[in-house]
Order: sequence, then structure tokens, then C-alpha cells
Amino acid sequence: MKHTVENALQGGKFLVLMVICLMLVLGGATACLAADSLTCWFPPGWKAKAEKARTIAKALSEESGVAIRPRIAKSYPEILKAFDSDQPNLVYVGSFVQAIIQARNLGTPLVQNINGKDLYCGVLVYPKGENPEQILNNSPDQIAFALGASSGESSAKAATSGKAAMGVANHGAACGAVKAGKARAAVVKNWWWANNKDKFATLESYEIPDVSISKNPDNVLTASRAVPADLQQRIAAAAAAQKVAFGAPQMAPFDRSRLDFSLELMKIGKIDPLTYTW
Repeated sequence: MKHTVENALQGGKFLVLMVICLMLVLGGATACLAADSLTCWFPPGWKAKAEKARTIAKALSEESGVAIRPRIAKSYPEILKAFDSDQPNLVYVGSFVQAIIQARNLGTPLVQNINGKDLYCGVLVYPKGENPEQILNNSPDQIAFALGASSGESSAKAATSGKAAMGVANHGAACGAVKAGKARAAVVKNWWWANNKDKFATLESYEIPDVSISKNPDNVLTASRAVPADLQQRIAAAAAAQKVAFGAPQMAPFDRSRLDFSLELMKIGKIDPLTYTW
């Protein structure tokens, strides 16, 4: 009887050990699967570029061996919420969101699309014949800008000590407000203006001192904190190897200091990246 009880106890201990080992193995496998499956976010404005988003995600997946799903955000807060979770995420976006991610320590920038327009600034667009300095000094609250853009909101607020108040959806809406007489001027992305100024024949541009400096980085691929360092390296290498998918002459390693100017614009414009929301 004694041996029977001892055998039963030993058998029970063995079973418990087996269950624990199985749980550890399955837990490890689950962690590996989770780490090898990521979402790559793209800005809301990429709705018209969904095919390009799929091409980028597919190229990164095939090159890195990591299952990467493309997802176009409905809003920028959706991206920041994902980055503040324990799920692994990537994002391919410009300096305003990247500056917030850096300030909140939500992720690590990996590589940037170096295409000759990888750095940009905001310029003032105003009715031809008027004085841009007078508009900035006398009507700062009547300057329109794209919300959540270094070349829009950050530049406009930096140029007016935080007084610019006419936030709109995009650069086109900002210029439209000036054309319609609803705003005295607008601050828009320099590259956008170069491509669209013919649509606004009654407006002209002005480079704002200390603000209209092309030092805001665009098209940066960043990994959230939940992406392990080894996977970050694989994804960065994959992006460099698959530069054609990004339409890039080069996908170069990103230096965090490239965001210093964008963060400085926020500071001067009284935008707090730790609390900012759309």
C-alpha cells in the first residue's frame, strides 16, 4: 500500500512537471509567433495609395521572413495607441508623428527613404501683393494649417508663438481657406506647394525666418518597443534591400537627431508632444 501511494505521488509530480514543461514550450512558441507577426501602419492619407502599402508590406515580409500586415490608419491616434501597446508594430510616416513617438519613447526609428525630398519645411502662402510679415504680426490667429503636420501646425505655431488657430484637414484645405478669404494666410509643406501652386494663381509663398528650414524628415520606418531588437535589424535590412518597393533610391539608417528640429518647432509653437492629441 505504501509503495502504491509513493508511486502515485511520484506519478503526480511527473505529470505536473510535464504540464509545466508543455506550458513553457507552448508559451515560448506563442511568443515567437507573436514576435514574427507585425502590423505596418501607414497614415490616413494613404487611402489613395493602398496598393503601394501592400507592396511595401509584402516586400518586407518576403525579405525578412516576418509576416507583416499593411494597415492604413483611420487616424493618427490609432497609430500611437498601437505603439503604446504590447503588440509589435511598424509605422511608415513623417516627422510630426515620429517626433511624438520619440518624445514618448514609444519606438525606434529604423530607416528613411532618401529621395531628395526626405527633408522638408513649412512656407507661408498668402494673397499676392500683401505683406507676409504684417500678416504674421497682425493676424497670427487667422493663419490656416494642416493639423498634425510639422510643415503645417508646428511651423505655423512656431512662426506665431502658438497663436495660429485655424487647423484644417490638409494643405489643400489650408490654401483653399486663404483663396476663399476665410484665412489671411496658410502654412503648407514646401514640396506640396511646389507641386500645387498653379492651382492657386492668386497666392504666393514666403519663407519664414528660422522656420522655413528643410530639416523635417519624411517617410521614416519605425518599430514599436514591442519589436525585439533582432527583428528590428532584420526589418531594417529588408527595407534597405527592397528599396524599390518604397520607390526609394536609398533606404538609409535613421539618425534620431534628425528629429531635433521638428521637436524644437513644437517647443517654440507651444505644442507638447507628450500630451498632444488630434
